[in-house]
This record gives sequence, structure tokens and C-alpha cells, in this order.
Amino acid sequence: MHIAWLGKKSPFCGNVTYGREITNALLDRGHRVTFLHFAQSDEVTDDHSSYEEVSLPFIFKSQILTIPALGSARLLADTLEKLDPDLVHASLTLSPLDFKLPEICRSLGIPLVATFHPAFDRKRRNLSSSTQHFTYQLYAPCLAHYDRVIVFSQIQQNLLVKLGVPSERMAVIPNGVDTYRYAPGFSSIKKQLNARQLYVYQGRLAIEKNVESLLKGWKLANMGAENKLAIVGSGPLESSLRAFYTDSNIVWLGFVANEDRRIEILRGADCFILPSLVEGLSLSLLEAMACGAACVATDAGADGEVLAQGAGVILNTQKVSSQLRTVLPLFREHSEITTLLGQKARSRVLERYTLSQNITLLEQLYCTLAMPARSSYPLIKGA
Repeated sequence: MHIAWLGKKSPFCGNVTYGREITNALLDRGHRVTFLHFAQSDEVTDDHSSYEEVSLPFIFKSQILTIPALGSARLLADTLEKLDPDLVHASLTLSPLDFKLPEICRSLGIPLVATFHPAFDRKRRNLSSSTQHFTYQLYAPCLAHYDRVIVFSQIQQNLLVKLGVPSERMAVIPNGVDTYRYAPGFSSIKKQLNARQLYVYQGRLAIEKNVESLLKGWKLANMGAENKLAIVGSGPLESSLRAFYTDSNIVWLGFVANEDRRIEILRGADCFILPSLVEGLSLSLLEAMACGAACVATDAGADGEVLAQGAGVILNTQKVSSQLRTVLPLFREHSEITTLLGQKARSRVLERYTLSQNITLLEQLYCTLAMPARSSYPLIKGA
């Protein structure tokens, strides 16, 4: 099957990781993939023998928003007509082009699938969750015109259905992890950081990630000089947080581009902490779980669903610091708790969140849409 994938390759974010993992897995299963993304022409690289890329011009591109250049929609339509794929899969980049895609694909008779990534909170408990709820309200009328909309959890589906997206047009396919690469194994990170226990946060340093509440909770817990908190990531709050939280047991590792290095950090972590105010389904959380780290996360988005029934510790988004003040000393004094939680976390991923299961579900979805469309293709093209 030929899939035209519309997504992101930069700047680095969860959407980028999602696109890379899914498209590489599809290629490994023998599908043809053409990756269309916003880039300057000199950014396009052929990094796989069966991989094709098409660049779309843009005015502005960030981790959150993409603004296409004038003419991008026409170029996309012409490219899709020339490629003649069996299906278009849009890993939505929060771009004005997202709203034109249904019309473009309908005119060409090509089935259209979207993955809808934006973080959310089932309860509007703060400004971040209210802002994200507005994003869902804005997108819902458009998503109703996609042939299928992939979301990561039943909670996310329920929210979109309430906003008017027909349930029959939705599919719940969670994020998946390569559990062979992300697995328990040797790590020297604790020796490098001179840490008896290692606690890790990995993600953007932005308001919605609520990292300051984690740092406050860490200080309140008085974890001692021998136990370290590693902050992996960068973002708009990095400089201000680093300037204020200068404790010797807080290690600022910055953005780590090398995947093997990130895996080494997660393998060495006794505990992974995600204090977000809003989330979708955190791939970083699933990666940490797959590596056997005990995991603590808020109930934002679908993360609470992932850790439910004993697979981890679930925090309230409004009480992160005070809850960490209680939980962290327990982990410090009773390492058997983190060992048991790490085992349960790994088991949960193997049960529900493997990349292999994800791709199989995706292939089944593609077949239900592409095969009927292809059988009537001449009629549609001539309409």
C-alpha cells in the first residue's frame, strides 16, 4: 500500500517522534511511504532506501504551530494527484492546512486519516487545560469531515464526540513503543551523575508541562545530595528555571538528541516523573515504562489511564508539589517500591502499548478505507 504521510520532521517534539516511528515501521512491513512535510528544500534528505520526501514551503514553524506559505495547499493538491497514493495520513501539525485537507482529498478521491495529537485535560482545572479545550472546539467541525480520526485514548474520543465528531469516524489507537529498543538494560548514567537514586523528567520546559511544581516538590522532599533529579529537555522556561533551581542534586542535561543516550538515561532511572497540566498520551512516559522505571504522572490527558490499576502513581494536576513531598521520601527509603512499580510499568506497556500492536491496528484501519476507495477509484476520479 502507498501511504502519503503529512507530518513534521522538525523541530523535535512528540509529533516528530510519532511520525518517525510509524513511518519507519510501515516501511519495514513493506509499504511505500511518501513523507510530505514543511521544510526548506535543503532540509529534505533521503534517509531510507524506500523513503520519499516532499517539502512544502512555510512561513513559520515551531513545536506547536505551523503556518504554511501561500501556494502550499495548491502544491499539496498537485503533489497528491501526481503521487496517486492509496491513502493520506495526516499527523496533524496544528496548521491552517489541516482545515483544507478534507476538501483536497475529497476532490482527488483519496481516503484521509488524521491523527489528532493536542494535549488535553478531561477537567478544565487551569488556564492550560482551558486553552487546549478551545483547540479541540476549534478543530472538531473540521475533524468531522476526515474519513477517520485517530486518537490515543477512549477519554480523548469521548471529548471529541461531545464536541460533534461522529463516533463512527473515530479510532482509538494508542501510542506504541518499540519494546525491544526501549527495554531494561545496562546503564552507567547513575555512576556518571554520582547518584544513589536517579529521578528523571523528560520533555519540554514549558508552562503546560508544570516542571516548576516538580522542582518545588523535589526541594520540599529533601531528597539529599546523593539522590539526583535529572531534567532532560529544553524550552522557553529553561533559563529561568535553571537560574532559580541551582541545587547540587538537580542536574540539567538539556535537550538530548541522541536516542541511544535517552534510552541509557531511562534505563538508569529509578523513577520517571511527568507533572503535566495537559497531555495527550505521553510517548516519553511509555518509553520510561518500557525501560522499567517506576512512573509518576498526573491524571492529565490519558496518562492517568495508562498508569491505572497499580501500573504507577497518579497525581492530581493541582497538587503536584505536595503529593511529591509525600511520595518521593517513600521511594527514597523503600527502593523495593520503585522496583515493583518498574516491573508493573513494563508489563503494562507489553500488554497495551507496543509499536507492533499499534502498526497492526493501523494497517487494519488503512485496509477498511483504502480498499473500497480503490475499487471505485475511476468513478471518484471522474466525478
